[in-house]
Amino acid sequence: MRLLHTSDWHLGRSFHRVSLLTAQHAYLDHLVETVTARDVDAVLVAGDVYDRAVPPLAAVELFDSALHRLAAAGVPTIMISGNHDSARRLGVGAGLMERGGVHLRTDPERCGEPVLIDDADGPVAFYGLPYLEPALVRDRLGAGRAAHTEVLGAAMDRVRADLAARPAGTRSVVLAHAFVTGGEVSDSERDLTVGGVASVPAAVFDGVDYVALGHLHGCQTLSERVRYSGSPLAYSFSEAAHRKSSWLIDLGADGEVTAERVDAPVPRPLARLRGRLEALLADPALERHAEHWVEATLTDPVRPPEPMARLTERFPHTLALAFDPDEGPVVTFASYAQRVRGRDDQEVAEDFVEHVREGRAADDGERAVLRAAFEEVRLHEATEEVAP
Repeated sequence: MRLLHTSDWHLGRSFHRVSLLTAQHAYLDHLVETVTARDVDAVLVAGDVYDRAVPPLAAVELFDSALHRLAAAGVPTIMISGNHDSARRLGVGAGLMERGGVHLRTDPERCGEPVLIDDADGPVAFYGLPYLEPALVRDRLGAGRAAHTEVLGAAMDRVRADLAARPAGTRSVVLAHAFVTGGEVSDSERDLTVGGVASVPAAVFDGVDYVALGHLHGCQTLSERVRYSGSPLAYSFSEAAHRKSSWLIDLGADGEVTAERVDAPVPRPLARLRGRLEALLADPALERHAEHWVEATLTDPVRPPEPMARLTERFPHTLALAFDPDEGPVVTFASYAQRVRGRDDQEVAEDFVEHVREGRAADDGERAVLRAAFEEVRLHEATEEVAP
């Protein structure tokens, strides 16, 4: 059976205030063309269909169009919700869509209920594990504690129990939206936890033939059977070196896996330039970046006049500008986004406390108060999404 594994469409997202709707449309055109040209038997979408819980109308219309085209092609689509999606909203109409071959899995309690698709070698069971917020699903899944490894483990116990009851030789595929240990992060993924451990070991998925992961935006192979497809478009300059693609997976009669990367269309390449302004404007080797989206970091010891205006004369698609002087006193001109890059909400809050108290860091009690506040906000937002 041939599968096309994709994820993290983030429909409705922009790139430094530039709309990506046209590029997302082009990617979905490419996806449908690949499905028909490469004789794909099923499409797997491993979460983060939308960029936010309440997406803009244009993003919903694009999603609707893609589903209609896949259904018209007669190719089943299995899709789960991610941490950016509202599981409840995405799952509306799932029963009706299933009749058209679009299988939405957004309910954690249905982790052990597969979508069954047959080919010449027999059945394949597809299990959808939507993003599982530990504090909200712990009791529903019977997990030991509210932690990512425990709730995913409980969901996989349901998968393995169902699979064990099926005829021998039934092949299995799991879709999951999670941060699996060993995966490489970028700046555009939303942190999955506050004050805890977000990553889970790949061993939690043992016992199935293929695991189609979503959440991390770089295409990655954690093992031959556990892979991230990555996002189809770059959503931060930290992804400048990514090769955006989907996985074309051939699942053999005995569960053997063969994988091929299918490159996604690139709307405009990314370039990260660093140096003094005059050097960036004069260097002939940089001419190849004239039509790229550009992030420029200027190293001038003194901030030059009108740097953005001068950069855009040569690089008209410059979107981000930062300063990191290479001489003189230690003064940071880094943007706020640069200063907090790679730091979670808890760390940013603790840095703020230390800053306003002139170097006196938060103590254990204060850190616990901050952690509890962030957890309460996260749970409040998630509860609003699942409330009737």
